[in-house]
Amino acid sequence: MSGSEPMMNQSLCTKFTFVAFSSLAELQPILFMVFLIVYMFTVGGNLLIICLIWVTPSLHTPMYFFLVNLSFLEMCYITNVVPQMLVHLLVENKTISVGGCAAQMYILAILGLTECCLLAAMAYDRFVAICYPLHYTLWMSPPVCLKLAAASWLTGMVVESTQITWIFTLPFCGTGRIEHFCDIMPVVKLACVDTSHNENVLFVFSMVFIMGPYLLILCSYVHILVTILRIPSAAGRRKAFSTCSSHVLVVSLFFGTALFTYLQPKTAHTPGTDKATALMFTVITPALNPVIYTLRNREVKEAFHRVTQKNPLRKTA
Repeated sequence: MSGSEPMMNQSLCTKFTFVAFSSLAELQPILFMVFLIVYMFTVGGNLLIICLIWVTPSLHTPMYFFLVNLSFLEMCYITNVVPQMLVHLLVENKTISVGGCAAQMYILAILGLTECCLLAAMAYDRFVAICYPLHYTLWMSPPVCLKLAAASWLTGMVVESTQITWIFTLPFCGTGRIEHFCDIMPVVKLACVDTSHNENVLFVFSMVFIMGPYLLILCSYVHILVTILRIPSAAGRRKAFSTCSSHVLVVSLFFGTALFTYLQPKTAHTPGTDKATALMFTVITPALNPVIYTLRNREVKEAFHRVTQKNPLRKTA
């Protein structure tokens, strides 16, 4: 809020109220079932991917190591938002304390930036595998993969903890109404002071830490595309493309939504578009990731068939 009214004349906010589905009272039971099914599918699908990779030695490679990290992250991401959303669809009091809102925003922001970095690490893995296959085992050794994953999580924690802590030093006042969940811009707008400087800094943060990994991914795939086009056989080109297709789809979903959400002009934000992008970012994208990595990934599908065929219950049926 950039109003000039003195803060002392305004009551400070001690809680926030979610209003996204308040006008859809008759649809809330249906929405509850839809979100519950999507949540269970997302957690179950990502957990299945983690278990498949864990029990399949042929999947113990750098690409699937990063996929385990990504699947775990997606489970945490949707669990941070949807269970509370389900509760609010059933009760009249759709509020959250400022402390609870801060906790939700910490988790969302940390996981969001970590996912940016993990997707960049996965792009680097594909870059090395396709452009420098003879160096792959050296450049993507287990210690290197561990360092890349640890750096992704550490970057998310350090950068976003600093940013969110700074946001919650602001005083909040007024009605405390938030559309969907505790995301950065909707909460900053509730501050009692001029936040134009804060919003400019947040925009710079978004430019650096969203566009940075995105540009690294883009550069990796430019090199990958050039290398693939030099492969003489059509079968070889198809095989090389197939190892990247799942990652490209996930990157397109994630960064497409992130860029639209955090880098669009302030005047372009409306409750309707904010609600749609919030649902896409926190519910739809995590739900689509296990679908993409199972239906479009031959190795994961083969591992699933091998595991189910070994299942004693299946044999006795």
